Amino acid sequence: MGSEEIFQDAFVRVVKDHVLQPDGEPGAYTTVDVKHGVAILAVDDQERAVLVRQFRYALGRESLEVVAGGLDEGEEPQAAAARELHEEVGAVATVWESLGVLQLDTSIVRCPVHLFLARRLTFASPAREGTERITVVRLPFVEALTHVLDGTIAHAPSVAAILKARLRAT
Repeated sequence: MGSEEIFQDAFVRVVKDHVLQPDGEPGAYTTVDVKHGVAILAVDDQERAVLVRQFRYALGRESLEVVAGGLDEGEEPQAAAARELHEEVGAVATVWESLGVLQLDTSIVRCPVHLFLARRLTFASPAREGTERITVVRLPFVEALTHVLDGTIAHAPSVAAILKARLRAT
């Protein structure tokens, strides 16, 4: 029945669709398209998770998370993951494993996040964007898992990546 764009910027697009509801009545459905993303659980040779702590505006506080970021136009997910890992923590991984795709919210948000496990890491200086203030946190993988279970790590892609990596290890 038609659509109208309500808002768009570099990261978000909001569209209102005029629809025919299941009961036959006219209605509206609004969806949010968010820039597709990647989330990378990096694990070093000492079995430590390499995480980041950074301020998240929407939360109004810092969040402990895996490395994450958006895909650039035309960029393949693993290439974006490698770029983000280098930019945020200065790491290069030689072993990559896909942990699948997470959909943040299937009712109104389109934002697939490609999850990866990165191993065999070497480190150099990060190449952070000017908007990023990141603290690198290295902790035993089992401690990261504990932080997921106690709610210290609540970022959905981080939770999914850590739990999926743990389940694959058993």
